[in-house]
Amino acid sequence: MELLDVVDMKGNPTGETVSRDIAHAEGIPHRTSHVWLVQMKDDSLQILLQKRSEDKDSYPGCYDISSAGHIPAGVDYIPSALRELEEELGVKASADELVLCGQRIIHFDETFHGRRFVDNQVSNVYLLWRDQDEFQIQQEELSAVEWFDFEECLEAVRTNRIPNYIYEEELLMVKRGAEQKFE
Repeated sequence: MELLDVVDMKGNPTGETVSRDIAHAEGIPHRTSHVWLVQMKDDSLQILLQKRSEDKDSYPGCYDISSAGHIPAGVDYIPSALRELEEELGVKASADELVLCGQRIIHFDETFHGRRFVDNQVSNVYLLWRDQDEFQIQQEELSAVEWFDFEECLEAVRTNRIPNYIYEEELLMVKRGAEQKFE
C-alpha cells in the first residue's frame, strides 16, 4: 500500500497520511512531482513525452509528462522527482540539474476502468535539460517515449490532436523555464 502525505493547498504536509487509493477515491489533497525533459535540436526546443501504459489507473494510453509521480509520505519533491526519473526512464540526475518552473494545483473527477477517480494534487513542475535518445522505460508505467518539437507539441495539446493528459498551462511554465537559459 502506497502512503501519501495529506497536504494543504500549498503542498505543505498536514501530519496525516492516506493510501493512494483512498486519496483518489475521496479527492484528498496530496503531492506529485513533474519533470519535463527538454533539449535543443537544430535550433528548436524539443520536449520528451511519455506514452502511458494501457494498464494505468488514469488516462491509459495517453501522452503525458516526461516523468511524474506521487510523492510517498515523508519524502520531499526533489528526491521523489529524481527517483521517478530513474525508475521510469533510467535517467540519473542530480538535484541541481532540476529547474523549478513553478507549482500547480490540479483537480479533476473522472471515471477510468469503470471506477471513479478524483485527483486533487499539488505539483512542483521541473525541467531537466537532457540531450539523450536512449531510455530504459519502465514497462509497467509507460509504453514508449518520444521527442516532440515543443511548438508542435503545444499545438497538438491545444487541438487534442494526440491523446494526452497534458495541461497547456504546464507546458507554458516549462517553456518560460527553458527560455531563462538563453536570457
